[in-house]
Amino acid sequence: MGKITGFMEFERVEEGYKPVPERLKHYKEFVIGLTPEQAKTQSARCMDCGTPFCNNGCPVNNIIPDFNDLVYSNQWQNALTVLHSTNNFPEFTGRICPAPCEAACVVNFNGDAVGIKSIEHAIIDRGWAEGWVKPQPPAVKTGKKVAVVGAGPAGLAAAQQLARVGHAVTVFEKNDRVGGLLRYGIPDFKMEKSHIDRRVEQMQAEGVVFKTGVVVGNWPKDSKVTNWAKESISAEQLKKEFDAVLLTGGSEQSRDLPVPGRELSGVHFAMEFLPQQNKVNAGDKLKDQLRADGKHVIVIGGGDTGSDCVGTSTRHGAASVTQFEVMPMPPEKEDKSMIWPYWPMKLRTSSSHDEGEEKGVLKREFAISTKAFIGNNGQVTGLKTVHVEMKDGKLTEVPGTEKEYKADLVLLAMGFVNPVASVLDAFGVDKDARGNARAHTEEGSGYITSVPKVFAAGDMRRGQSLVVWAIREGRQAARTIDQFLMGESDLPR
Repeated sequence: MGKITGFMEFERVEEGYKPVPERLKHYKEFVIGLTPEQAKTQSARCMDCGTPFCNNGCPVNNIIPDFNDLVYSNQWQNALTVLHSTNNFPEFTGRICPAPCEAACVVNFNGDAVGIKSIEHAIIDRGWAEGWVKPQPPAVKTGKKVAVVGAGPAGLAAAQQLARVGHAVTVFEKNDRVGGLLRYGIPDFKMEKSHIDRRVEQMQAEGVVFKTGVVVGNWPKDSKVTNWAKESISAEQLKKEFDAVLLTGGSEQSRDLPVPGRELSGVHFAMEFLPQQNKVNAGDKLKDQLRADGKHVIVIGGGDTGSDCVGTSTRHGAASVTQFEVMPMPPEKEDKSMIWPYWPMKLRTSSSHDEGEEKGVLKREFAISTKAFIGNNGQVTGLKTVHVEMKDGKLTEVPGTEKEYKADLVLLAMGFVNPVASVLDAFGVDKDARGNARAHTEEGSGYITSVPKVFAAGDMRRGQSLVVWAIREGRQAARTIDQFLMGESDLPR
């Protein structure tokens, strides 16, 4: 541990933000990280709690007390080694993970949690700045070939682990750039894509081959994917050419809202809107980009994707942004005596919400349901809504609460139901009731599908989830594949 009495002496220090007027002018990151001295003081708050619940709260089981102690002792490079031992990409999670580890922190039971995420952020950023993050090519090649389908966080984590033990790994990605939903789902102001690019360079130096613009399976000819794909490869080809295949595509099938007027122009999925801005930020020229300039925007969905739509719309210069959430507004503070160390249900206000509120364009509505879209000449002009309440475990309309909202652009951000079925269907993989690849996670044989030598991990197996869960599953699947190929594995689980 750091300092025995640190958790009693020092207060939690949050990372800072650049001023709203300044950050709304661009799409770059605006978080001000902890200084080395602030990180050391924050690490001193990590107590000798005996049972570090934070380890289990973290999906990748980061060894949090150890790297906190090393930061407190100014052993930053050793702290980075400990951090990398469980997490291939702490610069991703240090920026966009919601930090379930902090919810599980023992100090959080009756105080403010240790700033674990900010410490992680500080460690990895210093590691890159000091040149401590280097390629780790294998000493010996195994002669085994592995195909990874999908270059999101699960695929990247698996590919890196497998390459480091000597397997020849090829990653196939349908998009024009590597990163999956990290690249085209997360706005640049939350995570700049240079972080992905330098990891790709590291992995290429370790022997990983990336093939972008490659469609795997039988995609419909009218699919938007086929518009930018350079080539296609069949499931049979991959199974023939490789000793193992790992499917790690994202959960990209957006949840729809099939109410009257859904066909109107101006009603779009969030994943039509957000990726376009990321492409423009990367220098691409897009025809007819979806933009919110001067528009009254309705965002349907109160989660992270909805928040990302709010932040992007505010930067576009929307006249107003209203975010709908069908569930009642949660409490501002949780009852820790009832919930700790589990993830609490409470009101969460993101930096994008702060921006919209400070600019005076954002309104958040809870317990509201959309009954219909209203239009004129085929273009959406508004929504009909009604408030709802929970009765007998069901959301029920409240009579007399019907209302109309003006809208020029409606963004559906209600989550994702399953991965695009074409890849799973091409391989003939059994699916569960939610349309995900059916595969268990037991040690020794986990992540293998119903098809011999075909494995699945991340969103492809578990459904929509966090980046940190994708990294965990990619690492665990890599261990299983290594065991499958070699009979045993030294990779950590």
